[in-house]
Order: sequence, then structure tokens, then C-alpha cells
Amino acid sequence: MPRVLVVDDEQKMARVLEIMLLDMGHEVAVATDGRAALTLAQTDPVDLVVTDLRMPEMDGVQLLSALRELGIEVPVIIMTAYGTVESAVAAMKQGAYDYILRPFDVEAVELVITRALSLQRVQRENVFLREEMEKGWGEFVGHSPAMEQVYEQIRQVAAGPTSVFISGESGTGKELVARAIHRASPRHEALFVSINCAAIPIDMLESELFGHSKGAFTGAYKDRVGKFELADGGTLFLDEIAEMPPALQAKLLRALQESTIERLGSNRSIAVDLRVIAATNRDVQQAVQKGVLREDLFYRLNVFTIAMPPLRTHPEDIPLLVIHFLDKQSQKLNVARPGVADVVLSRLQEYAWPGNVRELGNVMERALVLSRGADIELRHLPQEIVTASPSQVSTVPLASPTTHVDGLSFTQAVANFEKALIARTLTETAGNKTKAAHVLAISERTLWYKVKKYRLA
Repeated sequence: MPRVLVVDDEQKMARVLEIMLLDMGHEVAVATDGRAALTLAQTDPVDLVVTDLRMPEMDGVQLLSALRELGIEVPVIIMTAYGTVESAVAAMKQGAYDYILRPFDVEAVELVITRALSLQRVQRENVFLREEMEKGWGEFVGHSPAMEQVYEQIRQVAAGPTSVFISGESGTGKELVARAIHRASPRHEALFVSINCAAIPIDMLESELFGHSKGAFTGAYKDRVGKFELADGGTLFLDEIAEMPPALQAKLLRALQESTIERLGSNRSIAVDLRVIAATNRDVQQAVQKGVLREDLFYRLNVFTIAMPPLRTHPEDIPLLVIHFLDKQSQKLNVARPGVADVVLSRLQEYAWPGNVRELGNVMERALVLSRGADIELRHLPQEIVTASPSQVSTVPLASPTTHVDGLSFTQAVANFEKALIARTLTETAGNKTKAAHVLAISERTLWYKVKKYRLA
């Protein structure tokens, strides 16, 4: 729920604004002068400031400047009488969001406030989305029975609010599953926020989750929005949940049960509405038995379980993954995708892949660099893969792009399979590309590209 700070030395006017904002569903704090407002904004974070322009000691423009100096970047709306419009315009040049003329029209004021709060949320989300785009994320590849089961589970659980617990070894794509669930859910227009509990120092993890107020600890120079607030309305993905300290797990459990949080250094409860998806690469039962993962937290999160299969259990997906990674890296390097020798594909299928799909992606990137545009051969693979003993999994006969089977190269065989699969799915969904993309577990953008590539439309 947005919190608005009203600043006006006229108590009646402040009360009118307070009632109006409460009716709009916002929390409201009231200050009678600029200095009191500044203190409130520092001790209890706000999302918007509505301030009178003319006030004793510290006026609205001075308050705006003081807020910015403290690093408080919330929108500020200036209220002013008709005769001081020029001053209000000057305030906007200094960073005010907008101004309101007094006496004001209630509907007009509500509109300005709604727009300001929307802008504040969009700016916050844009910062997060820019960070996410820098990370990037891929898409599912593979049509083995093991992966088809994962796709079906995603389709089953996505539509509801159910908490999901994803287990699996490192590198199997647990975050991809969480993102797919979010994209297929009614929350898809809101943010998907991910946090790796193992990658953040223990003393900073609570702040990352719940945020903090300025001065909450040494180095807290300004207010910070935590991942819970950022994911409000969307999905929060807690990766490596078992690495979270037990004391913080207790706070997390309380936040999930009460759907409220408190920033560090603040005693104000903030209501949040989000879906939580958690994951771990540990043996869950052992983690619970050893007390590494709280049992009550596990049962709160483990409403629906998805177990990601390690790559060694579905080696038939490796050829498609190889093409996927080579396509991706070739585009980055602006080079043509090389061919892959049959012996290379066979060796890749025989390897046990302790790092799973992530390791395969790294191996193919390395091979592409070493091959310098030529076909990828055994000498381009790491020595541990070339010399490894075959794992105890069956392999599937393969053809390389240069070796023909039944008149088709490997690349053409893969393309024909992909084309047939897409065509069949489009038929089953009566040509609905949104549904077809969900069934195939790919983005609509990718589907459109494939449809055009294979001339299916």
C-alpha cells in the first residue's frame, strides 16, 4: 500500500488531503512544516510527498532540495495558489513531479497523485528490469520424456497462487522453471524477482529481502526497497533457500504467513501480495533432518514440487541443446554457426555432466572460440570430457551436420523435427500462437520467428 506524506502548515487543508488519500486506499502521514516532514521521510519511508509551496522556516522547494540531498528520490507534488504558479513551475525545473493549484478539484488531484505513484513504481521496476536484462535468460530446450514432464507440471501449477518448491542439481535450470511459471501465470504483467540466497553475504541478506531505512546500519545512506516490495503483485524466486540462516528463515516464514514485511530500521508493516517460488540443490529431506532448512518453512513452501532432471538422465536432449548454445553464441560473436562432428556429439552424450546444462553451455562457448569458425571436433572439447569414461546412460545414434543418414544431415533432421512439432502444436491449438508457445515452453517471439522461418503461416 503506497504511503503518502502530506506537508501543510494549514491543519484544515492537511486534513482534507488526508481524508482524500485515505479514501483512495493510501497510507497517510502528515507534517505541519518542512523540517518535520524531512524527519518523517528519513525515519519512515514514503512513496510520495504532497507539500505546500509557502511554509515558514522551510518551504516546499527547500524541502524538495533537502530530500534529494538525502538521496530520497520519491516524487514531490507542490501545492500553490494561483498567484505563485511561476514559483511552482520553477520547482518542477528543480525536480518536482507536478503542481496543484489551490483551491483544487478533487478528481484532478486524485489523477495527479495516481500518475505520480505509477511513475514511482515504473521507475523502480525499470531499474530492476535493466539489471535483469544485463543478466539475460534463456529458454527451455529439449523434448525428452523427462523434460516433457517438467513442462506439464509448469502448465498445471502456473494458473493458481500455489507456492512451488523446485529441487535439482546446480545447472539444471531451476530458475528457468520459476520464470516459466511466472510468465504463464495471471501475475505475468508484474515483476519476476529473483534472489540467490547463497550468493549474498549473510549480514546483507535480510536487507536484500526486506529492504532498510536510512541509518538502519552502517552504510545505509538512504532507504532501500527490498525484493519482497519489488515483487509485490508478481513472483519472488528464492534460489538456494537452504543456504539462508535459520534465524532469517524464521522471519521469512512470518512474512509469508502474514503477507507483511518490515524494513530494517522501521517498525511500519508493509502489506505485500506475491507468489513465492523456492529452490535448492540440496537433498531436501537431509536438509530438513539436519536443521539446515526449517521444517515449518519447507512445508509452507512445498505445496507443489517440481524435480529438475540432471542432464545425464536425458542425453537425447543434448543435440538440441548443442544447436541452441551454438546459435546463441554465434549470434553474439557475429559468426556463422559451425558444424559438429558426429564423434563430438557422441562423446557429449556419454559424458556425465556434473554441471548439467550450465556446464554444457560453457563447453560449447569454449569450443566455438577455439574452433575459429571451423567445425567443432574433439580437440576443441575440454580434456576431462574427451578422456572421461562413458556414464551409465544409453546414448542415441546421431548424425553430424556433415554425415548423412537417410539423405538428411543432422542439422536438417533437427530442423524437420522442430518444424513438425510446431506445426502439430499449432494444429492442436487451432492456430492460437499464445497457447502454442505455452505448450512448447518457448516465448511467443521465438514461436513467431520459427513460424516465419519454416513458412508455417
